[in-house]
Amino acid sequence: MRDHIPVVVQGRVRGAPRVAFARVLWACAEVVTTVGVVVALLVVHQVWWTNRQAVAAAQDRVRALEREWGAGPAAPAVPAEPAEADETGPSGGESASPAVPDTGPDAMPDTGPDAMPSAPASRAPAPKAPAPAPGASAGAGQAYAVLRVPRLGLSVPVARGVDKRTVLDKGYAGQYPGTAAPGARGNFALAGHRNTHGEPFRYLNRLRAGDELLVDVRGRRYTYVVGKVLVETTERDTGVIAPVPRSVVKPEHGYSEPGAYITLTTCTPEYTSKYRLVVWGTLRP
Repeated sequence: MRDHIPVVVQGRVRGAPRVAFARVLWACAEVVTTVGVVVALLVVHQVWWTNRQAVAAAQDRVRALEREWGAGPAAPAVPAEPAEADETGPSGGESASPAVPDTGPDAMPDTGPDAMPSAPASRAPAPKAPAPAPGASAGAGQAYAVLRVPRLGLSVPVARGVDKRTVLDKGYAGQYPGTAAPGARGNFALAGHRNTHGEPFRYLNRLRAGDELLVDVRGRRYTYVVGKVLVETTERDTGVIAPVPRSVVKPEHGYSEPGAYITLTTCTPEYTSKYRLVVWGTLRP
């Protein structure tokens, strides 16, 4: 008998294209998942971790300042002698051209989203300035005071300048260049982040007339009382940080008489930098 030799017939396997397509889909899903995890980690780092780091570092700086000033609560301070006139900035009228930031040694061109441009200086000769509060001559970016807001449970270092990297991103409140020293005649104007990087001014919208704003400087305490709130204005509204603060965008908001003021500014609405929220207060006699 002849041996039977099997014949192998090669044919096209059914379903092979579907298997290949499924593998491609699986690979794409793995890539998308990996990218999503990386993006989520970056968001967590930016929104949560850097915020915690800034808060911790800012509180360490508050404690360091308190140690430098000595133990015990700050004593009430006598306000600095007022100047004869208040002509160091705009009077509140609308400027014909955009404000030009200060270009001197205190200029901070990178001001960050929560700050406003510095108010333009007047061409009139400046009057004799009042004596600055102790520590107010600290270098730009160096914390020299502590702002305390009892209603918000907030204690935040105050540094000169509103540079994003060296001041605001450290969780500090930054003093606008050219504005008055704490307790002095004029406008002690501050900016701070509302979201991330310490977000010291996150709940600024909760402040109401009559709330206290305490500024401690080397053992002295200056007490300001919230008087007015401007819930929304543009980032170019330099009138709000003028010596006599008054909005140039909404002139019905602000003050008309010289005095000793404090101004707090931050972004609004939350998680955007489209507008600015402004809180004003006056020095308690």
